[in-house]
Amino acid sequence: MRAMILSAGLGTRMRPLTNHTPKPLLEVGGKPLIVWHIERLKEAGFREIVINVAYLGYKIIDYLGDGSRYGVKIFYSDEQKEGGLETAGGIIKALPLLSDTFLVVNGDIWTDYLFNSKFRLKDNSLAHIILIDNPPHNLDGDFLLNGKRYTFSGIAYYSKEMFSNLEYGKRKLAPLLFKAIDNNRLTMEYYGGEWYDIGTPQRLKELDIKLSI
Repeated sequence: MRAMILSAGLGTRMRPLTNHTPKPLLEVGGKPLIVWHIERLKEAGFREIVINVAYLGYKIIDYLGDGSRYGVKIFYSDEQKEGGLETAGGIIKALPLLSDTFLVVNGDIWTDYLFNSKFRLKDNSLAHIILIDNPPHNLDGDFLLNGKRYTFSGIAYYSKEMFSNLEYGKRKLAPLLFKAIDNNRLTMEYYGGEWYDIGTPQRLKELDIKLSI
């Protein structure tokens, strides 16, 4: 199975830190956010990783190279000309680089979730998403599981089928997930471990202090 790290965001809420540095290269605990993901993915058995890039994407490519120094092979889906295609649009463009079932993780989160390179979707399921407790900035949550609302973690396993007949272009992910729910083709799982959304400079600083202790 291949994994995809979403790294094409503008990082506008992180300015001025992202004026000259793409958000996935911002450091916490002594290394870039995206390197934390790559190392955890390798530990989980992933050897081939797809990374989509847009804003200052060339800096991500220059920094990570082909992935050999991390013991993985990195493939890039370049959205620099488009300026970013949103989450689903980015996955659609990268689809030729992905395996029939693949993992996707947001590049601007930090988590100790154990990725699973042997994960298998249930019969007829198009996706399996990981949910977490609602953080202060999203108290209403996103999805209902066992009668309680939770927030989408930005971590999910997908079937290529979910995106294979969709046109290239900017497209958000949420409508596709809700459609899959309506068709009983999406499964969900709650994760109660460490998870941080690095959406502001303050959150980045707090996590950096935590990881540096």
